[in-house]
Amino acid sequence: MSEPITTWAPRGAWAGHAGPGRHGRMQGEAGLRLTLREGLGLATIIAGDGQEAALGAILAERYGWSLPEPGATALSGERGFVWSGPGQWLAVVESGRALGGLPDALRGVAAVTDQSDARAIVRVSGPRARAALAKGVTVDLHPRAFGPGRTAVTSIAHIGAQLWQVDAGPSYDVAVARSFAGSFWSWLTDAAAEYGYEVDRIS
Repeated sequence: MSEPITTWAPRGAWAGHAGPGRHGRMQGEAGLRLTLREGLGLATIIAGDGQEAALGAILAERYGWSLPEPGATALSGERGFVWSGPGQWLAVVESGRALGGLPDALRGVAAVTDQSDARAIVRVSGPRARAALAKGVTVDLHPRAFGPGRTAVTSIAHIGAQLWQVDAGPSYDVAVARSFAGSFWSWLTDAAAEYGYEVDRIS
């Protein structure tokens, strides 16, 4: 029997929404860079009752990872954890394959749910990144209130989102549900247009 023929191919969360290149105000240097974070491995980690210490010990011993405090991140390069709520964290690694052994390692201690295909993440960086995001973010992004290593579960233009600051550039990673990627992208590019923005991707 012949093999069925299919034209199916994986699509990134931003496919059909974001086009590479320079957009918005075209004179001078672009005020923002929007980097599409495709291919990351993501998982929600929810500690069992009374298991946070055991969870932290396993992660430290087996992976060299630490759990961040509320409202903070613990990232080394492109991997680590982002606090998401009481007893909850978002694991971020460079690819979905890197999450392979996590459910077994944390069995009986924490629930692990793969979110790699459920979230869309964009890095917003550049001299006008804070100004553009401030148009819709419901938290204070002033450096005295929110700096590198901080995170917030919030809403942006009425879209649920998780935001964390990567560096003092400033650079921010913003994660939204994949089903809201188009709506969020439309808002973000409107907010960025007056400053000029460039789009690229990390695959």
